[in-house]
Amino acid sequence: MSGKRYPEEFKIEAVKQVTERGHPATEVAARLGVSSHSLYQWVKRYSAPPAERQKMDDQQAEMKRLKAELKRVTEERDILKKAAAYFAKMSG
Repeated sequence: MSGKRYPEEFKIEAVKQVTERGHPATEVAARLGVSSHSLYQWVKRYSAPPAERQKMDDQQAEMKRLKAELKRVTEERDILKKAAAYFAKMSG
């Protein structure tokens, strides 16, 4: 992730240039100095109705939480495997 963050108003205006004014996405992206991939993602997100957008945001937040939990549990499992191997070696 690049780390560059754009305000939501900026994103909405960029999407309007593509969806309402009919400008090509690549042209708008080049003019605004953003990647066309980012602009396409914004179009996908901000073209959706607010209720659907909220649902997508909730799903993204849940996915992020689950990935963090999976990472933590995987690390715990790896530590326990190493501990089990160590104690098996010590007792044997």
